[in-house]
Amino acid sequence: MSEPREPRAPQGQAGAPQGRPDEKAALRLGTRRSKLAMAQSGLVAQAVSQVTGRPVELVEITTYGDTSREHLAQIGGTGVFVTALREALLLGEIDFAVHSLKDLPTGQPDELALAAVPLREDARDVLVARDGLRFEELPDGARVGTGSPRRMAQLNAYARNHGMTIETVPIRGNVDTRIGYVRSGELDAVVLAAAGLGRLGRIEDVTDFLSVDTVLPAPGQGALAIECAADNADLVAALGELDDPFTRAAVTAERSLLAALEAGCSAPVGALADLLADGQIVKEMRLRGVVGTTDGTTLVQLSTTGPVPETHDQAMALGRELAAEMLAKGAAGLMGERAH
Repeated sequence: MSEPREPRAPQGQAGAPQGRPDEKAALRLGTRRSKLAMAQSGLVAQAVSQVTGRPVELVEITTYGDTSREHLAQIGGTGVFVTALREALLLGEIDFAVHSLKDLPTGQPDELALAAVPLREDARDVLVARDGLRFEELPDGARVGTGSPRRMAQLNAYARNHGMTIETVPIRGNVDTRIGYVRSGELDAVVLAAAGLGRLGRIEDVTDFLSVDTVLPAPGQGALAIECAADNADLVAALGELDDPFTRAAVTAERSLLAALEAGCSAPVGALADLLADGQIVKEMRLRGVVGTTDGTTLVQLSTTGPVPETHDQAMALGRELAAEMLAKGAAGLMGERAH
């Protein structure tokens, strides 16, 4: 859908050897060290190797979000898993990086190109509960762990509207740590992203797939972002082979909504753009957005439907329009401190 920006003439990168790199030299893929990030990056490495004919080596990078023990909402959310990878790109220490798209700040630096957004995985949230319980089957007072204000807001609202009482408990840690809280009996359930468990081969741990009508996912959830230096025209073009135009249009609309609400990834904002098809022909794109207080007492939830965006600007406009409607309905007052 969206064409990459006209790349500038290649320039020497700090830390990169002088002269033309060997065309068959390994490409260096920067990745976080977590098991999930490594799994995601491994899948991308295989695909990039296929389209470029070059080997790809993983370069592990520790980010602030990996080392901090604070809750994401406290450390700013947006960018805490991304900054170190971007710095390595700008220094020429790696050739490209893979991010979970929902971790990416909505502003794109001029020096870096979002070269590809591959086909999105399942965008839904899932429940991993004791005794194989589905969400509706949780006992009164069930303790449900999540580090996401967005999930808290919607789970609490759903519980309130359906006569359930739950306690949402803020947690951090990797997938094993979070599921461990359920296995140990400390929590009755935790909520995670379906895509992450799928990429880890852990989908059998899921006890309930939460409908997007119950919990809208984070903007960009289930999608990956492949980023490289904007002035590396050959690599931008090669990575672009992995781009899925419909996924890019959808996540661009979702992230535009998030940006227009001036909210970082720690704000309680959910968004999902999906394609409405008539038989095999895709006719329209529907964008849904939600923002609410974490206790679930107040939600602003709206949707809009329009033609499938054919350009980056059209996708951005779809998100901005829905954000304007949500702000008019009082969304601004529900997000707590505005992110800047």
